[in-house]
Amino acid sequence: MRIEKDVYSGYLRLLGEENEITLQAALNYTASLVGLKHFEEAKSLFRKVIPVARRVQGDNDEKTIRMRWYFAVALYQDEGASLDDLREAVTSLEELAPYARRLLGGAHPIATGIELALGQSREILRAREGTA
Repeated sequence: MRIEKDVYSGYLRLLGEENEITLQAALNYTASLVGLKHFEEAKSLFRKVIPVARRVQGDNDEKTIRMRWYFAVALYQDEGASLDDLREAVTSLEELAPYARRLLGGAHPIATGIELALGQSREILRAREGTA
């Protein structure tokens, strides 16, 4: 993870935040953060890079879709997630799922991963709302 952070920081410094290579390095780094359950750091970085990716590469770009998916995962898998975080994750995935299916095809691993995440996030939200 440290190497990925250094790679991202290096590209950010050398190429700037809007460069495609920098955005790929950001995606790699944030994916590792989510995988290691470093949710706060991942969410903080996602909040910076997703708007850049959407502006520069557009919503049709696979990296942009993956960033938005992983951000939602970071929101709902965080044990300290607020109800607002859980609702944001569900809303984001509900918006993203049909979009990914249409763009990538229903059998694409990203589209199926988003569908799975949507189901999980809805379950977690229902459980938390039931105890609130």
